[in-house]
Amino acid sequence: MSIKNEIMLITYADSMGKNLNELGSLLKTHFKGVVSGVHILPFFPSSADRGFAPLTYEEVDESFGIWHDIEDLSKDFYLMFDFMINHISRSSKYYKDFVKNKDNSPYADFFIRYKDFWPNGEPTQEDIDLIYKRKPRAPYIEVEFEDGTTEKIWCTFDSEQVDLNLSAEVTRKFVKDSLVHLAKKGASIIRLDAFAYATKKIRTNCFFIEPDVWELLDYAKSILEPYGVEILPEIHEHYSIQLKLAEKGYWVYDFALPMLLLYTLYSGSNKRLVNWLKQCPRKQFTTLDTHDGIGVVDVRDLLSDDEIEQTKEYLFSRGANVKRIYNTTAYNNLDIYQINCTYYSALGNNDDAYLLARAIQFFAPGIPQVYYVGLLAGENDIELLEKTKVGRNINRHYYTKEEVEENLKRPVVKRLFNLMRFRNFYPAFNGDYKILDTNDEQSLEISWKKDEFEAILKADLKTHKYTISYFDPQDRTYRNLTDC
Repeated sequence: MSIKNEIMLITYADSMGKNLNELGSLLKTHFKGVVSGVHILPFFPSSADRGFAPLTYEEVDESFGIWHDIEDLSKDFYLMFDFMINHISRSSKYYKDFVKNKDNSPYADFFIRYKDFWPNGEPTQEDIDLIYKRKPRAPYIEVEFEDGTTEKIWCTFDSEQVDLNLSAEVTRKFVKDSLVHLAKKGASIIRLDAFAYATKKIRTNCFFIEPDVWELLDYAKSILEPYGVEILPEIHEHYSIQLKLAEKGYWVYDFALPMLLLYTLYSGSNKRLVNWLKQCPRKQFTTLDTHDGIGVVDVRDLLSDDEIEQTKEYLFSRGANVKRIYNTTAYNNLDIYQINCTYYSALGNNDDAYLLARAIQFFAPGIPQVYYVGLLAGENDIELLEKTKVGRNINRHYYTKEEVEENLKRPVVKRLFNLMRFRNFYPAFNGDYKILDTNDEQSLEISWKKDEFEAILKADLKTHKYTISYFDPQDRTYRNLTDC
């Protein structure tokens, strides 16, 4: 099924119901017309990071279901799958064979070996300082081979997520085979997770290295193009990177919108948001919430440093059940560039503010993605957070099938669904987009127009009240969308 300009859900296989079968049943029973696509977060056997340390792409984790469950979903929804282009699990057959056979392993070149990468087998302090890294030291783990020798190999993230040597022929074959397999299993678009970390070169920061990134993207594109499958590189960094990708025709994420929108609704000023909405890419997926935190680095230079700090202050003082400590090492928060909180709680569990945030997202350019917790206007899960001491789990509640159905009765969820159905099916959103000039800094007006169809959002950013009017061709008049 091809990509549609209709809302995509982001969910784990076991977060709405206990497995893929229950997820599929819920979606087909309650969510048709509300969401048209589903990004199923990694559903492969994995050793860490809730799926993001895959052992293989050949199988579905048996606790989630089987390939038939995925293929069944693809009949009703366009699907996004993840491919972790930067790394593979330390528990994978590739790594285990390498540990056992070392240089005689068919996977001897599969990983980035320090002895081969660095001129003297080790980085200098200057090299280490240059690297865009997630740890306060050189990114590596020590391999203990079966013959008793040891060696360092590149490891950017968790010790279970070992980086791939994408310049090696054996690794390129693995990438090709995996992408083709996922395309045949029903993917409409494949997200290249941690893409910017995949390119490494000495005397650089080893992050989004040009022109290497373009060759890698072209390689992935050439593999998937015959299958009609698109790619989406996942990159959290300065917004200028998204603009570069967009210039070359690739799908991108609008990771700047979540923080910009919080600043806008906290401050009541439209200036920063309007500035971005006028220049942001058009071929993009918009988000407010994801399985990760709310991005901070993505809005550098779109908000000043003072405005970023102000937004964080607002969130910790006005948000519901969110504290600074949840975003520290005390809760295993390794990414200082993200804030952990559900979007609903970031807005103080305020229905009007939350629905306005979604309305603005749906009127922004691009295909909207809605995370499953946001789909149900979920509050911060303090119980799961304290149980696991993992900061990001504040926004990763496990909903039973019964919980999902109970949440569907809430007025805020009903209003959100009405808004989502309108965004999916009103023809104007496939037309021309315009931000209307207003003299009032606390107001926002956005219109979409295609032929005789027109939809207009008018919002008061201080009171969080808004209206959506649309042209009804049958009655030849403008109507207000109600119950949203």
